[in-house]
Amino acid sequence: MAYSLKVCHLYGDLMNTYGDLGNILVLKYLANKMGVELTSEVISLDQKFDPDKYDIVVFGGGQDFEQSIISKDIQSKKQALTDFIEDNGSVVAICGGYQLLGHYYIGANGEKLMGIGALDHYTDKQKDHRFIGNVVIENEETGEKYHGFENHQGITFLGKGERPLGKVLEGHGNNGQDKTEGAIYKNVYCTYFHGPILARNNDIAKHVLVNALKRKYPDADLEPQEELKVGATF
Repeated sequence: MAYSLKVCHLYGDLMNTYGDLGNILVLKYLANKMGVELTSEVISLDQKFDPDKYDIVVFGGGQDFEQSIISKDIQSKKQALTDFIEDNGSVVAICGGYQLLGHYYIGANGEKLMGIGALDHYTDKQKDHRFIGNVVIENEETGEKYHGFENHQGITFLGKGERPLGKVLEGHGNNGQDKTEGAIYKNVYCTYFHGPILARNNDIAKHVLVNALKRKYPDADLEPQEELKVGATF
């Protein structure tokens, strides 16, 4: 059986400050090893997001200026993105993308940038301080360890229905207080990890792809894809 998946690189022309395009390249690489044809396209300002057209959304990170623009535009995509998430669509959201899926983000200048509230977290700001450095976390459900690099002033607090991507072993994570990093909700993976995260943590990329395949092909035998061996790249 021939499998195919389509990725929406949400605001990929604006939110790619930290090389988050690399995450799509990793998805394409692993999809090819799974025998899956994976294509992608950018959806940006003043463009409609059609939740029925895509299997995966990648929403990368950017700086406050780009986020202030996207905060306004993404409100027109709010219902469609929320519907996609609630229908178990696969999402990878990094840094600014992570923040804008939540309720709001307080920028460095104190401006409150509204998210879409598809997930129940919110992001405040630190005063004259940033979390910068290497991070190691452990997912308490799978026992997998993930490695990345964080660089963020925002401090994020998880809400109802969300569980952390991992428990912080090294570094600061979401807020430097509760030892959480990132968030998982349904088939959504959120994180502050750059690196890019999927290049350094192929296990997460595999989860994203398998989840998307199960949703699109619910009756298919995906055992070969689930058993694909991926190595540590950190």
